[in-house]
Amino acid sequence: MDIVILGLPMMYYIAMVAKVLVAFVFVLLTVAYSTYAERKIIGHMQVRLGPMRTGWHGLLQPIADGVKLFFKEEIVPAQASTFAFLIAPIIALVPAFITFAVIPFGGVIEVAGYKIPLQVASYVDVASGKVYDINVGVLYILAMSSIGVYGIVLAGWASNSKYSLLGGLRASAQMISYELSAGLAIVSVFMLSGTLSMNEIVNLQSGVGGFDWYIFKQPLAFIMFFICSIAEINRTPFDLPEAETELVSGFCTEYSSMKYAMFFMAEYANMITVCAITTTLFLGGWNGPMATTIPLLGPVYFVAKVYFLIFFCMWLRATVPRYRYDQLMHIGWKVFIPLGLLNIVATGIWNFILQ
Repeated sequence: MDIVILGLPMMYYIAMVAKVLVAFVFVLLTVAYSTYAERKIIGHMQVRLGPMRTGWHGLLQPIADGVKLFFKEEIVPAQASTFAFLIAPIIALVPAFITFAVIPFGGVIEVAGYKIPLQVASYVDVASGKVYDINVGVLYILAMSSIGVYGIVLAGWASNSKYSLLGGLRASAQMISYELSAGLAIVSVFMLSGTLSMNEIVNLQSGVGGFDWYIFKQPLAFIMFFICSIAEINRTPFDLPEAETELVSGFCTEYSSMKYAMFFMAEYANMITVCAITTTLFLGGWNGPMATTIPLLGPVYFVAKVYFLIFFCMWLRATVPRYRYDQLMHIGWKVFIPLGLLNIVATGIWNFILQ
C-alpha cells in the first residue's frame, strides 16, 4: 500500500529529493571540472599543455586546488565590516545553485509506475497526467540572478579597500546595464511562446528537425541574451569588476581560503546556469532526435548543449581581449537596448501579420 503524505504518494517526495541531489551534484561537479577544462582548452589554444602534473593529464588538479584552498589561512582585514565580509560569498554562490530548480533537464520518466518529470520544481497530476511547474519560471530566474550581484557589491564595500570598492561599483553598474538588455531579449521569446513556464517553452520547441527552436526564430534575441548574460556574470571579455591589470583582483582582493573559493565557484556556477537557461530558451532544452520516445536521451541532449555553450565561453576568454569600461557601457546602453526594443517591435508586427 502506498504511503500518502499531504495528498501525494511517498514516491513523489523521494523523487523530489533525488532530483535536488542530481541537480546539485551535476552543478558542483561541472564547476570543479570546468576550471580544469578551461585551463586545458586555453592552454591548447595558446600552444601549451595546461595542468599535467596532478594525476593523468592533470585530472586531479581541481581536487588539489580545493584541498589547498580549504587549508589556507582565513584572513579578515582589521578594518572590514566582519559580518558583511563573511556573508557576501554565500550571497554570491547560493542563487547560482537554486536557479536550477526551474530548469527542465529532461522529459517525463516512469519509476515504479509513477511518472516523474525531470525538473526539480514540478510534479505530474495523477488524474490528468499533465506536468505542472512554476508558471513564472523565467521571472524566478531573473530574480535569482539579480540577487547574486548583491554578494559582489557587499564584498566590495565590506572589504574596506579601494580596489574592492571599485570592483563592487563596476559590478553593480554592469549588472544594471546588461540585465535590462537581457530582459528585453527574453521578451521576444514570451511573445512567441505566450508563457513564462520553462517547461512549456521547451515543449513549444519540440518540432521535427529542431526548426522550432527559438534560435532560428529569434537569432538576434539569442545573440543579445547570451552576450548580456556573459557580461552580467562578469566573464571575459566583460570581467571589469575583477580586472587584474587594474584592480589587483577587484571585489575579492581581500578574500582568501574558502571564501575566495566560493566566489570562484560562483563565477563558474553562474556560467553553467546561464548556459542552461540559454539552452532552455533558445536551443530546445532537452529536445532532440527520439528524446520523446526514449526519455533518458533528453538529459544527454541537454547536457551536450550546455557543455557546448560552456566551451564557447572558454573560447571567448582565450581569444577576445577585455573591453574598456566606456566601451562596455556604450555597448550596453547604446547598442543592445535599442536593438532589444527594435526586436520586440519587429516580433510584434510579425505576430500580427501571422494572426
